[in-house]
Amino acid sequence: MAEPGKGVTAGKLAINVQKRLTRAQEKVMQKLGKADETRDAAFEEMVSNFNKQMAEGTKLQKDLKAYLTAVKTMHDASRRLQDCLADMYEPDWFGKEEMDTLAEDTDTLWLDYHQNITDKSLSSLDTYLAQFPDIKARIAKRDRKMVDFDSARHHFASLQKGKKKDEAKVAKPAALLEMAAPSWAQGLISAHQVAQTNLSYNQAEEDLGRAQKIFEELNVELQDELPALWENRVGVYVNSFQSLAGQQEKFHREMGKLSQNLNDIMTKLEEQRELKKGGTAAAKTGDGAKSEEANHSESASPPAKAVPRPGPPPSRPPPRLTPSPDLRQQHEVPDTEPASPPPTEQQSEPWSGVNLLDWDVEVLQPVTLPAPKSAVTNGADGDLPPGFLYKVKVIHDYSATDGDELELKIGDTVLALAFDNPDEQDDGWLLGVQESHWLQNKDISAKGVFPENFTQKV
Repeated sequence: MAEPGKGVTAGKLAINVQKRLTRAQEKVMQKLGKADETRDAAFEEMVSNFNKQMAEGTKLQKDLKAYLTAVKTMHDASRRLQDCLADMYEPDWFGKEEMDTLAEDTDTLWLDYHQNITDKSLSSLDTYLAQFPDIKARIAKRDRKMVDFDSARHHFASLQKGKKKDEAKVAKPAALLEMAAPSWAQGLISAHQVAQTNLSYNQAEEDLGRAQKIFEELNVELQDELPALWENRVGVYVNSFQSLAGQQEKFHREMGKLSQNLNDIMTKLEEQRELKKGGTAAAKTGDGAKSEEANHSESASPPAKAVPRPGPPPSRPPPRLTPSPDLRQQHEVPDTEPASPPPTEQQSEPWSGVNLLDWDVEVLQPVTLPAPKSAVTNGADGDLPPGFLYKVKVIHDYSATDGDELELKIGDTVLALAFDNPDEQDDGWLLGVQESHWLQNKDISAKGVFPENFTQKV
């Protein structure tokens, strides 16, 4: 409430207080059923629609702001993702400049999307909702003026009843008044009473007319505005969501192009990596082929049957059919029959002047020897690797062609190991670790597979 001396007089404050008291008294009388109330069912329906419309518009505004917040969050996340990609993308990779341009275009697209939604959807909705507070205040004022109108109407009606009673009393003065006052004074008293009644009656009639005028002006204005506002909501919703849908369609179309460009750059980068990888593998394959040719030139025996491996294995030199000189000396049979002399360098040509029937048959038979006792004395006693089976001696060089294979050199000793899963073992292949590696490091991390026909069990 305003204080006296600040633009509001004490008399005006008293009038406002009196109005509030009168309204409160009138509402109590109406609720108790002792006074009738002005009702307008059509206007009440308009007010109900207005409240619903204002609630829907407020919710739409709130959700649209939340959507904009989500767009900004997605923009920030996209920017951080682009920065991460830019940091990881090395300068010599394909499409480095295109990647930088793509990141800038993506950031600009997000900014435009956010700004367009703010200008074309949220701003129009804010303008639409800005008129609701004024109309709501006028509806509340109309309700107050309606109470004032009812109060003035009831007061005037009560005065009308009182006036009729007073007129009847003036026509028939009381016996006491007639006895106490002389005849000439009785006329003056009656005239004063009539004047007092007429003054109150006229004042009440004037107040009623003024209250009715104010109420009806507000009532007519709102009855014209509320239906038009109710119908206007359709156009507001159409414009808001149509604009939002258009901005979304444009944004996703442009973002789709940028995403396709990013996908193309990544695809070409992967293709270049595969080409480089294929070139490296081809170079390694060429080196392996040369090594295999050298191994093959050292062998005078016919080629051995290729050992099956998952996928087509590279060609490998065959194992020697003739045991090494050391093994022949250790396992030479008694000289009961003359043995054919070993082939000389002049006999290295395939099968030239050599008759296999002249060879000692027992020499050609594979000899299965027990593990020599030296295996116990050469550093492996009590310290064998897990899964140790036996030792083998490498009799042919072998160049590994896969990451899980061992590189073999003639004379190496390999400790054969058991497979963890027997189903993983391919025919003709063994699993093992170089004995020198085991004695030095005491671990089998460098274990690998190798062709059995390139080794001899010892």
